[in-house]
Order: sequence, then structure tokens, then C-alpha cells
Amino acid sequence: MKKEIKLRTWIELFEKGVFDEYNVETQCNAGWYDWFCKDTSLRNKTIKMGKVVKKIKDGGKINLDKTYVFFKNNCPLNGPLFDDFRICDIETGDVLFTIQFSCCWNKKRYGVCARKVGFDKLAFETDSVKELAKWLNQPWEA
Repeated sequence: MKKEIKLRTWIELFEKGVFDEYNVETQCNAGWYDWFCKDTSLRNKTIKMGKVVKKIKDGGKINLDKTYVFFKNNCPLNGPLFDDFRICDIETGDVLFTIQFSCCWNKKRYGVCARKVGFDKLAFETDSVKELAKWLNQPWEA
């Protein structure tokens, strides 16, 4: 990724179709960091995960103006490839959330790891994009 884009801006660009091209440069601009799949697969993965990213709203666990997103296609040593996107603090680069898609070690389709509860366990998991968005869009419980 050439430069981190505020999440709010990323969502606007995604909705305008800026990341719809198949070329690697466009996909790196969208936030692809690391992948083990074919370069031509990145666009469809961006669209798939972008449909989840764009559901993130103000007032929840993620500040749209203080974070950015990047994407990974993971190749674990003892399991199949899986995708995730990570939400990071735009000033420090610290990963705040990792949202996994169909990770073989999770019981459900979407798993969320969060800095606030530690990355050694899931903070939330679900089979529903709607439930995932609802969880992300609610503030942390006090």
C-alpha cells in the first residue's frame, strides 16, 4: 500500500468503484499488503471484504477518521489459505482489529480478534455479516 487512507475515505472510494480494476497497482492502493493467491483474484477479494468494511459506521468500536484498512491472504503452515482485513490506528500503525474470513481454526465464518481483548483469542465470531457489522458498530461495553 502506498499510503494509508482514512477508513471513511476508503469507504467513499470503494463505493465509487475506484478499486474495481484487476491490476495489482489498483489492488495495492486498495490496501493489499500480502497474498499467496493469484494477482487476478485480488479484485474479487477486495469487493467481497469491502462489502463488509463499508458497513462500518461512526459511533461504534472503530473511528472512521483515525483508522485505515489493509488486506491479507494468509497461508498458514497447517491449513488452507484464508483472507482477512485489519483495521489499524492511522498514527501508530498498530493493528486494532483483524477480521478473518473462513479461517479453518474458527467455528464460524467470520472471526474477530481485537487488541482490546488480546489477539490470542476471538473477541467475536458469527456466520452473519449483519451480526458482524452490528457488533463492530456498537461501542465497547463499559
